[in-house]
Amino acid sequence: MATSSLPFVSLFLLSSLLHTTSGTTSTSSGACATSPDTGSTLRIIHAFGPCSPLRPAVPLPSWADFLTDQTERDTTRLLFLNSLASTGTGKSFVPVASGKQLLQIPNYIVRGRLGTPAQNLLLAFDTSNDAAWIPCNGCTGCPGGSPWFNPATSTSYHPVPCGSYQCNQVPNPTCYPRAKSCSFNFSYTASSFEAGLGQDSLSLASDTVSSYTFGCLQKVVGNSIPPQGLLGLGRGPLSFLTQTKAIYGSTFSYCLPSFKSLNFSGTLRLGTKGQPKRIKTTPLLLNPHRSSLYYVNMTGIKVGRRTVAIPPSSLAFDPATGAGTVIDSGTMFTQLVRPAYEAMRDEFRRQVNAPVTSLGGFDTCYNGPVTIPAITFLFDGMQVTLPEDNVIIHSTYGTLSCLAMAAAPEGMNAVLNVIANMQQQNHRILFDVPNSRVGFARELCT
Repeated sequence: MATSSLPFVSLFLLSSLLHTTSGTTSTSSGACATSPDTGSTLRIIHAFGPCSPLRPAVPLPSWADFLTDQTERDTTRLLFLNSLASTGTGKSFVPVASGKQLLQIPNYIVRGRLGTPAQNLLLAFDTSNDAAWIPCNGCTGCPGGSPWFNPATSTSYHPVPCGSYQCNQVPNPTCYPRAKSCSFNFSYTASSFEAGLGQDSLSLASDTVSSYTFGCLQKVVGNSIPPQGLLGLGRGPLSFLTQTKAIYGSTFSYCLPSFKSLNFSGTLRLGTKGQPKRIKTTPLLLNPHRSSLYYVNMTGIKVGRRTVAIPPSSLAFDPATGAGTVIDSGTMFTQLVRPAYEAMRDEFRRQVNAPVTSLGGFDTCYNGPVTIPAITFLFDGMQVTLPEDNVIIHSTYGTLSCLAMAAAPEGMNAVLNVIANMQQQNHRILFDVPNSRVGFARELCT
């Protein structure tokens, strides 16, 4: 099937209002206006959305090209998550598996301020990573497009000393001769970076975190380091959640809007205050080999009213192998191990009962209007029925629609089912670590 004639559809905004087929943008400052960060609630910006300061000023790709690129990113993300699941080191800074460079940054960013006086920064947040790193002034090879932090102008910055607890938590800690501060580095087949471990005052919305520990990027070789910093919302020893336990009680939630939202902004809410009182929850499981990941027990999938016959081994939680199901903010489209996906997909096709085509990494697409059955994820103690916008993506003119989920690629030894951000949209997702639960509540995010 030819795809070059398909105009680009922005999955993050109303394409009919903001995009033309040539890829130009006509957003206004009014369309991008959002309420400011207040209290412990931050506005979320999508890195590719019309209001993002990181959005490239280049012609946008075709819809097919975009989907192909994003599914490739998701494939690398899946490799990253599987490497996390099977790693027993307890170290959280960008592990490597199968010789691949697996540094994958999620699409969602928030604004923060670091240092004294405060320097404005953009921070990606990632529920499956503990890392905190910031591109720092003088970094060799760091990409542009986002503010860098200058520790020399911050009166509250200080390096983390060698032999400290924090230094022992990073992978490959290095203390050079006569150096008193802790450094660490990674080498890959195509990329590497070096960073110094530092501490400074971090402000998010109205809150300030003193002595926040992060990696200050100093040298980058390769093109895989993102322009923005990273706020790791995993559960490891140097994650934001652990460092701020006294402030936020290891609790947070976020709400991601539909791709049809005009400016694609949601909210990240830190702490116990303001979290939904009425919410469906499922127990949070712990993998001692990789405690950062938010595992839950998915027990089945329904298509329409029919529960799909999925082999129990495809959903079973196994800490020894890392198998199971995780909730992840950095993957765009839900990825299921192949037997689970194929069983769900085949039942979906049977109920739609229309000719099937494919596009990019999606194998279940339809030309023309079709009736879409509901898809429900079943978990211990709750079930989540997805709205159609969380199940199907459409081309600009609505002539082609695709099931927005995929199987792990052939040849990948994938053991994880990943509930991704498209399927989480227009829900408030609660991560309540002290009470070992993850919750879903329907909420219209704007």
